[in-house]
Amino acid sequence: MWLRNVFFITVCLFGFLVGDAIELNRYNVSATISLKVPGKDAVSYPLALHEVGGSGLDYNLVSSKEMPVTLSQKVEKVSGNIRLTLSVLALEDIYFNFGELVTTESKHDDCLFYMPGFWYRKNLRSPKKAPSFHSSDSWIVREDRLSTPLTSIFDEKSNRLYSVIRIDGFESDAIASGNKGEVMLSGKTSVGYTGFKNLEGKASLSFGYPYKEAPYTYIRKLTLAPPVTAYQYLKKGDGMKLVWEIRERSAEDFADCVKSLWEYSYDVYKPLPVDESYTDDRMKEVLSNFFVESFVCDKNVKYYSGVELNTATCDKTGMAEVGFVGRTLLNAFNALEYGESMRRDDLITNARSVFDSYLAYGFSKKGFFNEVIDFKRNSINSVHSIRRQSEGVYAVLYYLNYERKHGRRHMEWEMKIRHMLDMFVKLQKKNGRFPRKFKDNFSAVDKSGGSTASATLPLVMGYKYFNDINYLEAAKRSVNYLEKEVISRSDYFSSTLDANCEDKEASLYASTAAYYLALVTEGEERRHYADLAKKSAYFALSWYYTWDVPFAEGQMLGEVGLKTRGWGNVSAENNHIDVFVFDFADVLRWLSKEYNEPRFSEFADVMNTSMRQLLPYEGHMCDIAKVGFYPEVVQHTNWDYGKNGKGHYNDIFAPGWVVASLWELLTPGRAEKFLESE
Repeated sequence: MWLRNVFFITVCLFGFLVGDAIELNRYNVSATISLKVPGKDAVSYPLALHEVGGSGLDYNLVSSKEMPVTLSQKVEKVSGNIRLTLSVLALEDIYFNFGELVTTESKHDDCLFYMPGFWYRKNLRSPKKAPSFHSSDSWIVREDRLSTPLTSIFDEKSNRLYSVIRIDGFESDAIASGNKGEVMLSGKTSVGYTGFKNLEGKASLSFGYPYKEAPYTYIRKLTLAPPVTAYQYLKKGDGMKLVWEIRERSAEDFADCVKSLWEYSYDVYKPLPVDESYTDDRMKEVLSNFFVESFVCDKNVKYYSGVELNTATCDKTGMAEVGFVGRTLLNAFNALEYGESMRRDDLITNARSVFDSYLAYGFSKKGFFNEVIDFKRNSINSVHSIRRQSEGVYAVLYYLNYERKHGRRHMEWEMKIRHMLDMFVKLQKKNGRFPRKFKDNFSAVDKSGGSTASATLPLVMGYKYFNDINYLEAAKRSVNYLEKEVISRSDYFSSTLDANCEDKEASLYASTAAYYLALVTEGEERRHYADLAKKSAYFALSWYYTWDVPFAEGQMLGEVGLKTRGWGNVSAENNHIDVFVFDFADVLRWLSKEYNEPRFSEFADVMNTSMRQLLPYEGHMCDIAKVGFYPEVVQHTNWDYGKNGKGHYNDIFAPGWVVASLWELLTPGRAEKFLESE
């Protein structure tokens, strides 16, 4: 009787495909098409599924009212999953939006949710002004926000995992007439939508085409806007097909959920390396121009101007940053190493002046780095961050190790770095956590442990360089904290300094930190750290695109042919892609060998090739004013940092960290050589 009532209110059940992994007849499935006539409000038509031919495979989707469109859906079992192929045929010229809802047996309150590169658990680390459960427990978003166009529901009580993924082609996008309400598309888009919904207390998968977003659309940092529904034009007699796959599996926990879905997504999309002709040598040759044209020598501290630049001019600014996002010291080491290998005296001289000037003028009274110096406002940030401090020590240790290998010692630098590492040990809490931000007197400004992993790297390096077991023990305590509070809870948060939310860098740093410890330990201890590196690597990987987002005509990124596979989304707050990778490709290659997992090394190759695409050089400047100033805020979806929107960059960018990240990608094995050297 219940099933019959469901049918009559148009919440319909698909056939009886009984498989080992999934039985779609156990779900409530509803469908709706919304049709819009320009100048009028759209009209929605609930759809019932009428079986065709008694096969349980083919259905017509029909409304109680006459419609100028026919819809049919094929239901197939493929590798234990259910594949839905929707066919749409226009009987008249139409503008349409189609949606489908699959309601599980799980209580919404028992579930965690996952949309790769955008949504983890309930996004409760994010503020109310970003997408999160703080503002709604139901969200649908356009597919190009996600590193894979997939939504998953994980029931923590039953350990059941449900997902839907879009698997047809993504060739095009179109400019919309607006970004809120009902909008008409100027051409054909491949971008649909996906998400989850609380339907009378039950967790449901929601998906459809073309895109719509609700209860809000996210248009820029911490700016939620009214919902939007796009309408695709189909000319009379024209048709199209759309394909989704629904999957159900068991999962031990949320980490297992993310792991299995990344492997599944990788196997579905099979991302291949991008066919780029830029060799490592060519990349470094072009990028080295950043070391030349960004160099500032008229201040007491010499630096590479890589923060708050304008893409239209790339003129130098008065901001000197040790780590995030300027990376001045790491750029100085890269410039020195490259300059000596290429016999470039200009690079060598400038790089040495950076280190010499920071040694003389770059420290606070207590001995921490003056990590942000604003010469324009004549100010030094008095609040330190464990991340910037760590990235500065990391860079200097590479410099000192390089110099020592070439018969040159810098004893004053060594004393400074030892003092800093000793202060790190003092700053560390008993549970291994480091405060995210603090003052010169060690008082915490931000007690969050989200940046703890960044300190692990220089502590391990300091142990190796100075042969001081105290630094190794501090590094182990830091990863012990990560294991208990971050990795075991699948709660990667607030590693980046310009957001408080779920972010890529938290998982990437956690994986890299465990990798560093695995390189300097043995036996069961080494295996334990390797396991932690692997577990957190899946979360880091989940932020990287397995597919190529389509762009519209006139959008610069589409015109230059950008392939987004291998690029990483940033955070739940900052919804753009970038080339943040540093050591991570090396981590993946190492894990691939350790665990005989070819997906890791294969995807590292995708990253390695894809992240070369926007290299600015004469004849291929990609809307950047200067050669080698690689772009940062690459806006690949309907979101902007304040300017320009999808298919373009923000007008202000920080190429300092970008050049440093790419340089490490182009210098494989750097950490292993440092940590394995005698």
